[in-house]
Amino acid sequence: MSSRDYLGEFEHVIVLALLRLEDRAYGVTVRQEIEFRTKREVSIGAVYATLDRLEAKGFVKSRLGEPTPERGGRSKRFFRVTASGVAAVNRTHRVLQSMTEGLDLIGSYS
Repeated sequence: MSSRDYLGEFEHVIVLALLRLEDRAYGVTVRQEIEFRTKREVSIGAVYATLDRLEAKGFVKSRLGEPTPERGGRSKRFFRVTASGVAAVNRTHRVLQSMTEGLDLIGSYS
């Protein structure tokens, strides 16, 4: 397997946010979801750069929504996770579980 088969940490977080948001997933809502759940500030540029990278890898797809007056007639770009993206999340989870199996992370290192 190549490194393209696994998700990096931020890619992983982005894909999980997309899965949570379902049909409401666009750059701003992805950023808000990540900040809410991780209590970590995230730049919108980092979100879009990662979404573009994930789309290039085939893990997400985007589509343009309808133009809206509140956005000055511009369309939102919505994202969804592909079957390949779900498979990448599952592979990444399995690897992380395997690496932490048998470790007493809380007790041993506190």
